Formats: sequence, structure tokens, C-alpha cells
Amino acid sequence: MPACSSFKAAITGREEYRMPKRSAHKKQTDKVPLKEAAALNWRAFQIWWELSPRFFISTTLFALVSVLAPYAELYLSALILNELSGARDPQALLRLAAVTLALAAGLALLKAGLSRWKNACSDWGIQWFQRRSVYTQKLLSMDFSKMDDAHTHDLLSQIRQNDQWSGWGLARFLWNFEEGLTAVLKVGGGIALTVSLFTLPVPAHAGELTALNHPLFVVLVIGLLLAVTFLAPLLANKAERYWVEAAGQAKFGNRCFNFFGMFPFDRERALDLRIYRQERFCIKKLMTESVFCPGSPIARVAKGPMSAYRALGAAVSVLFTGLVYVFVCLKAWAGAFGVGSIAQYVGAVTALSGGLSDLVSALGSMRNNAAFLRTTFEFLDIPNEMYRGSLPVEKRAFCEKGDNEYEIEFRNVGFQYPGSSQWALRHVSLKFTAGERLAVVGRNGSGKTTFIKLLCRLYDPTEGEILLNGIDIRKYQYDEYQSIFSVVFQDFQLLSVPLGENVAARAAYDLARAEACLEKAGFDGRLAELPEGLDTCLYKDFDEQGVEISGGEAQKIALARALYKEAPYIVLDEPTAALDPVAEFEVYAKFDEIVEDKTAIYISHRLSSCRFCSRILVFDQGGIVQQGSHEQLVAEAGGKYHALWHAQAQYYAKPEAEPV
Repeated sequence: MPACSSFKAAITGREEYRMPKRSAHKKQTDKVPLKEAAALNWRAFQIWWELSPRFFISTTLFALVSVLAPYAELYLSALILNELSGARDPQALLRLAAVTLALAAGLALLKAGLSRWKNACSDWGIQWFQRRSVYTQKLLSMDFSKMDDAHTHDLLSQIRQNDQWSGWGLARFLWNFEEGLTAVLKVGGGIALTVSLFTLPVPAHAGELTALNHPLFVVLVIGLLLAVTFLAPLLANKAERYWVEAAGQAKFGNRCFNFFGMFPFDRERALDLRIYRQERFCIKKLMTESVFCPGSPIARVAKGPMSAYRALGAAVSVLFTGLVYVFVCLKAWAGAFGVGSIAQYVGAVTALSGGLSDLVSALGSMRNNAAFLRTTFEFLDIPNEMYRGSLPVEKRAFCEKGDNEYEIEFRNVGFQYPGSSQWALRHVSLKFTAGERLAVVGRNGSGKTTFIKLLCRLYDPTEGEILLNGIDIRKYQYDEYQSIFSVVFQDFQLLSVPLGENVAARAAYDLARAEACLEKAGFDGRLAELPEGLDTCLYKDFDEQGVEISGGEAQKIALARALYKEAPYIVLDEPTAALDPVAEFEVYAKFDEIVEDKTAIYISHRLSSCRFCSRILVFDQGGIVQQGSHEQLVAEAGGKYHALWHAQAQYYAKPEAEPV
């Protein structure tokens, strides 16, 4: 598949290299085989090419001009020096000087323009958002069961920590690409200007120095130069390997820093921070127990073997420069070329060596980075396992009475969460009557939330089936099936955008409809007080004039959002938990008006708020143990509902008068 063929395929890996499953003992920082490292970097290139092809084009052109321009100027300077030390022809010198100046000016202008383009295409902030878009797209396309899995979030956390630690992963690939490309161009230019150093013979009258012409001597010199050239980056890569192996400690250190370092800035923790002086605890953790402290393992390695390898690599580079000067000066002394060529060859060989060193370093860094790309692609290769059918969900005018509305049936449904042997639900069978008001009650862990997740097809049943109008819901188009539900989750989220956009969940919306939904949800009084009405921004993250809203007000907005969607099923998870008693009574008093002809499923711990529902399902230990109206269930003295009702009612009963 060509590099620019399919962004989706590059991300999902369905048509490309896929991550081999790692054994439990294999660490993230284990050295990656060359073939696997090449495949991982190739896939990273495909992703980045789809995200930003201009980065590669601009970087390549800029590197071409930046690297080859000095070689051209070096070559022309050598010609001028040779002319000055030789014939000294004024016309020839004038031509060479003019060409050199014109070329230098033209290349400087071209380099400045390309630099501006490259910097615009390689902006760090843009690339950060591009990387995040890759992970976000994967999360949004992932089965909810996979997204809800702790392993998925652990992988995502590792990816982010690697990126923060030293740019490992997709970010480091771009740095390696630029470094490697520049190195290849340096090598090419250096070879072009260096070939004649070895092919120009020493004159016969040079005496013993004619030995420099012997093929074995030339091979020996080239071999020695290459050995020294490759030794320096190998030592540098050895030093970097310690950095890679410290990634686990660094990730933990970053987590500590993000938590304890940002603790004082967290508004939600401000009260506890002041009352209990928790900043002292945070400072101690950061200054004495951090992995980045002077006495930490990372610091000891940095001061020890890591710095030793880097120092040795620098010493080898200096040794190489000395060898180059000796060889070039000997050939010039023997008369193989003019004085001006000394500058050309010394500069060219030094640049060639630097290019080879940079190339080896870039390749080594690519291999080191491959260990972190493994984690990236392990996340991107998480497969979707839910079957997604192709049947369209028939569009029905559910508000028109007498229409054949949506009917959902649970048929002997059981469910176990992935990796668990316990049944979260078992043997659940029921039908939803169109327009019904259904309450779901039970203790924590009784299966209420799991029941809703299965209803909305966030998970598929482990056994049994769920039917929509007599057809297994797995045969319907996934997005269309979910479109028939509006849900107010207990941990719902509002955005720091205008109120109207929060209600409609989109930028363009029907103003009258949004206002009507807010009125039904009981927010009309507060709406009248807002300075910009529906255009008033919630919170102050992006607007100084934004308004702060209470938990109860936020819950009303979330309810309005559910109503705006106009789905035939509305699911309310503790919809009045944050409301005061008066506001809660108002919502219940007009609940029928709020939900209209929709089928309403209401989850609550407060049984007094379920009395308006036509049917109540009582969950216990993963099953429906009772169902009926409030009056029927209260009358069953030995039932679970009766026990729950009286356990709560005692807190509201009037105490008997104490004797005087």
C-alpha cells in the first residue's frame, strides 16, 4: 500500500504491519529487531504523511538547500584559493567571486523562504494537536467496551507519558526523520567533494610520500576514518539507551509531577489544601522523593555511564578531525593538489563524517523509538469486536399516537464484564411498552447501570438477546440504533461553550426549540437572567463574561439537551440528584409534560421519586427480583422494594412527641 493511501488503514493497521502480541515479561524498552523497527517507523511515516504531507515536502527542500549550499560555497572558495596560489588571473578571480557572491545571496534568500514555510508546517502546537487527533479518532471509533477497559487507558497513559518524557513515539519520529534526511544529504554532498581526495595521485617526484597512492593505504585510511566515524554515534546511542531504559521511572516521575506539582492550582482541591496545609506534603514529595532529584537513579546514571559514553564519543570525534588534517595535509605537501583544495577536502571530509555520524545516530534513535511506537500501535491496533449490522432503523414519528412505535425486548439476557467471572446481569427478560414510564431501582452493584449500558448497546450481552421491533439489535446500523436514545448520565459533562450550543450539542441549532427544552427542564427563570441568553458562555475558560452555574442548573441543562435530541427513548440516571427539594418537586410535577410521548426510563436511589412511574423494576444481585407499580410493590411485605422503601421512609417520618 502506498504511503499516502489511507489514513484510516495506517492508524488501524488493517492493511499494514500489525503489532505482534508482547509476552507478559517483555518490557516496553526491550530492543526492537531491525525488521520490526523498520516496519514501525514506516507505519509512523504513513500516519504523518496523511496528517501533514507539507511537513515532509518543506523539510526536504529546506534540508536540501541548507546542506548543499555550504558545499557549493566550499567548492567555489577552494577554486578561488587555488587561483590565488596559482595563476592569479584577475578575470578568472572576478568571475569566481561574482559567482560565489550571487550563489550565496540567492541561496540565503531561498533558505530564508523555505525556513519560514518549514517552521509553519512543523509548528509544535499543531503537531501536538495532530497527534492527539490520531488517538481521539481511535477512541471515538472504538467499541465502548474496549474504550471502557482499564488496559486501553493504561496504554493511552503510557503514550502520553512517553511523549511528555522526551517526545518518544510519533513526535520523535518527525525529529528522527529530519535528522536522518539532513544526514543523508550531508553524506551525499561530502562524497561528491571527497572522491577526488583519494583519486588524485601524489606525483612520482614526491619520494616516500608516493606510498599514499597505494590502494592498500587508501583502503586503510578510509577504513580508519569510517571506524572512527561510526564509533562516535554508537557511543552516543549507547548513552541514549540509558535514557530509554529510564522511561518507566520517568513516566512515574511525570505522573507525580503532574499530580503534586499541579495540586495547588486545582480549584476543586483548594479548600482541603488550605485547611490541611497539604502543600507541605506536595513539596516534600516533589523535592525529596521525585525521580528527577539529584540523588535519583536517573541522576546517577546521567552522571555516571551516560556522561562517560557521551564524553568518549566527543573525544573520538576530535580524534577523527586530527586524522583528516594529517591525511589531507600530507597529500597537499606531496603535491597531489593545491593549497586551496585543503580547505575543500578538510571541510568535505569533516562534513561527510558528521553526516555519517548523524545518520547512524538517527538510525539508532529510530530503533530506540521503535520500542515506544510499539505501544502507540498496540493502542491503535485494539480491534473492534462488536458486530455492526447494516439494517437501517426505520424512522418513525413517535409523537404521533397510533403509530407503530419502537418496541424493545430483553430476552433472557445475561452479561459478564470482560475479564470477570461474575455475572453483572443474569436471566433478565422484559418488554418496554411504547410511552411507558419505567423506574429502575436497587442497591449499588445490583445491575442498574449495566442494564442501561446494554440497552444503549454500549456493551453486547454475554448471553440472550435484545430485540428492537422483533429484530436483534446487532443487525442494525450501530449509530442509527443509538440515535433512538437520549441519556442524562449521572456524570454528564457540559462544555465551556454558549448555553444554546450545550443544549443542541452543535454550533448551528434551532433557537426556539432550545428555549422550549430549557423551559420544560425548569431552566427558563435562570435563562431570563443571563446577559446574552442562549449565547451566554458557560464557565469562564474561554470567556471572561461566562457564567458559573450550580450543579442543579447544570442538571437542568443536561435534561434540556436530552429533550432537544427528540429521541423516542429518554434515559434519566438520577436526574434530580443535584436539585433542591422544591426544584425536584417541580420536575416531577410536570414530568409527563417533559417527556411527552417518549418512553422514559428513570434510574434512582430515592424511591419517593419513583411514584409517578407506571412500572418499577427492582434489581438485586444482577437480576430483576420484582416489578410493578409503587402501590403493588409497597404492599408486598416480604419484598425487596418494601424493605428499601421503609428503610428510606424512616428518615422522613415525624418523630413521636417526647413527654414533658
